[in-house]
Amino acid sequence: MSAPVAQPAELPPHTGRFHGPRRHACPWCGSGRLRTRPVADGFTLDTCADCAHAFQNPVPDTPAPRELRAGRRHLTATARAMLPFGEPESWLDIGTGDGAFPAAAKQVFPYTSFDGVDPTARVERAQAADRVEEAYAGDPTNPHLMAHLRARYDVVSLLYHLAHTPDPRAQLQAALTALRPGGHVLLELPDPEAASTRLLGPRRHARTRPLHLLPLRNLRTELESQGCEIITTRRNAFRPHYRIIARKLRPGGG
Repeated sequence: MSAPVAQPAELPPHTGRFHGPRRHACPWCGSGRLRTRPVADGFTLDTCADCAHAFQNPVPDTPAPRELRAGRRHLTATARAMLPFGEPESWLDIGTGDGAFPAAAKQVFPYTSFDGVDPTARVERAQAADRVEEAYAGDPTNPHLMAHLRARYDVVSLLYHLAHTPDPRAQLQAALTALRPGGHVLLELPDPEAASTRLLGPRRHARTRPLHLLPLRNLRTELESQGCEIITTRRNAFRPHYRIIARKLRPGGG
């Protein structure tokens, strides 16, 4: 049964340009040194000259939910990247959508309990299809949900989720809050150093265009500042994305 968390309605399809106020500073480092270029359909991409963080500016008022387009083979390979760390007891997938990743990961870790968080009611359908055991429809940064999930999981995954959320740092902090000390966080994100033009170009529909493109080095630094040890980083030669696996250190640094 799902936890008693407020469940927002499905977000509507993108039917126009819904924008918030334009930012004049980098949302990652605060620098005001932004380089701007138009992309398509009225969207503008700004890149920070200091930290290289790129973001839609302004950010849409109602960002579309993540649409995980990776095939089952890729999702299974992503889950297999966690095999060196043993079979976890509990795993939370943030931005799980309809539960495609937990469904694939169950083939690799059949005895693991998978839960999912998503801002839409799709997570409820994932639960009905037995893709996740516990379904949380809402924002993981919500204080009530964060308190409920605190230190419950051996693994927390965020596949492409950070790129599609207005505040990726807050989402990452929420993910680490849900992680037990000694647990692992698994992240996959679009790689701005590989293909920012293709990722945000005119052929990319507004519903799937990332809000943020986070350089790998920035995310490494943030994870380390939040008390994590970087275990592996991997760039994909065939897909313009990168993967990070990090371990949340126990009190005292162990």
